[in-house]
Formats: sequence, C-alpha cells, structure tokens
Amino acid sequence: MTALDPTAPGPTAPGPATPGPATPGPAVPEPAELAERLRIAIQDLLPALRGARGEHGDLTPSRQAALGALATQGPMRISALATRLGIALPTTSRMVDLLDASGWIERTPDPEDRRASLIALTDPGRELLRTVRREAATRLAARIEKLSPEERRTLYAALPALESLADSMGP
Repeated sequence: MTALDPTAPGPTAPGPATPGPATPGPAVPEPAELAERLRIAIQDLLPALRGARGEHGDLTPSRQAALGALATQGPMRISALATRLGIALPTTSRMVDLLDASGWIERTPDPEDRRASLIALTDPGRELLRTVRREAATRLAARIEKLSPEERRTLYAALPALESLADSMGP
C-alpha cells in the first residue's frame, strides 16, 4: 500500500529519498571571462545611467562621481577625493572649483589643520544628486522592464554578488 495507491503493496508513508544520479550544475566561469563580460555590459549600460549630456548643466560623469563620493563618505579634503576618484590632484582641484562655483559643494576649514579645507555637499548638491540618481534609475527600470521574468529573477539573484564586488572596490 502506498500513499498514492492504497491498494498497491509498499510503505504507507514516503520513505527517505533515494539519491539519483548527480546532475552537474553549470560550470563556474573563469574570473577573466566574467570580468570581460561584466565590463562590456557595464560599458553598454553607462549611457543609460548617465542620461543626455547637458541635462543638468555642467554635471559631467566625473563631477557626478565626486558628488557621489561626498554623499557616501561625507566631507573630505581634496586630496582624499582625488585618491578616491583615482584622478590627479590638480584635476580634482579644478573640478572642485567648478563644483563650488555651481553651488553644489562648499569648503570649510579643516578642524585638524586650519591651512587645509574640507569639501562637502550643499543642499542643492544633494538634491541634484538625488534627482540625477532617480532619473538614472527610471531609465534603467525601463530597460529592465523589457527583460523576461526569468532574466529579471536572474538579475535579482546576481545583485548580492555585484554589491559585494562594488564594496570590495571601495576607497
């Protein structure tokens, strides 16, 4: 007697599962292959994330990255920002001058060394960054909407790995 057919001989409760032949999972791709495919995908997605040039005045991708770093890390010296962005100090200094002239950041004396200054986001800079990020998310959502449900599930499942990768590339 079985649970499915009470007239058939056999146990009335399901027994332990008998392991079948192991089904091999997908092969783990090599890091170099993953890196190249991820680089290409990100490079192709960047235009959608950046939006139309000139949409927000003089906000270039590097200036947006600077505002994003200040939003994440808080006030910092120009030299720390240059290191974080991976660009030369003179280039960062010129960019900070432009961000300051636009009213998106402010300079204050560094309490640890009055000869140096700290740069921080202003309220208009914070609002601009929120607006730009919201617009980018909307553009990206429109593309994600075109994916199949299975592709969206796969993308969602990949987010923890992508977030871990981004965290490991921090300052």
